[in-house]
This record gives sequence, C-alpha cells and structure tokens, in this order.
Amino acid sequence: MALVLKGFLGVLAAIVLLWVVGYSLGWFQEAAQVTREEFGPRALLQKYEWFKDASAQLDKKQADIRVYESRLDALETAYDGVGRTEWDRVDKQQSNLWRVELAGVIASYNSLAAEYNAEMSKFNWRFANVGDLPRGATQTLPREYRPYEER
Repeated sequence: MALVLKGFLGVLAAIVLLWVVGYSLGWFQEAAQVTREEFGPRALLQKYEWFKDASAQLDKKQADIRVYESRLDALETAYDGVGRTEWDRVDKQQSNLWRVELAGVIASYNSLAAEYNAEMSKFNWRFANVGDLPRGATQTLPREYRPYEER
C-alpha cells in the first residue's frame, strides 16, 4: 500500500512540476489562446462573413460576365454576316472596350475564386454544411467555385 501511495505521489509531483514549468513558460496559455483565436465563436463568425462576402462578390462577377457576353453577342448579331473591318468605328471601339472589361472581370473572378477555394480547403469549415450554420445564417456556402472558362 505504501509503495502504491509513493508511486501515486511521485506521478502527482511530476505532473505538478510539468504544469508549473509549462505555465511559467507559457506553453499551455499560448496553445489555449491560439485555439480561442482560431476556433472561437468570434473567429468563426469573422471567417463565415469573409466567405459570405466573397461568395456574393463571385456571384456578382458571374452576373457581370453574363451581361458583357450578352452585350457582345447582341452587337455581333447586329453585324451578322458583315466582316469586323466593315463595322462602324464607334461599334468596333465599344466592342473592344467591352472585351477588355470582360477580360478584367474574368481575371478578377478567377483570382477571387482561387482564394476562396484555397481558404475553404484549409479546414473543414462547419458552416459550409447544412445544420452547422452560425445563428442567423440561412443558406450554406458553396464548397468551391469553378474558375471561369471561355466558351
């Protein structure tokens, strides 16, 4: 019995010593602080809001791409069967401007989609799953956005 008690007290003393050393060096506090900063309710809400904002921006960029494409299609339809060299100068300039703007929106979309996908792949974000949304959220976020590809 005395041997068991001595063993128990020895283990207890080692645990207390490890705790005192760890506490004085900040081992346990830093780990708890990092956990709180990365996975606490405030951090999860901030991350959810970033993903929600990025998702809305990506949806808007997709809509902008469709608008530019429909404008270009309408202009090309108006000149159906006519070579581009025979277009009115103003229409050629407008077409060129829309193509440049479309390229910019596509590049911006692809960049944000890549960032969104990289952030989403870093961790299994609970709020991307149905049933694990933060309070007040009504819709899950997409797991991934596909890069825009020219048609």
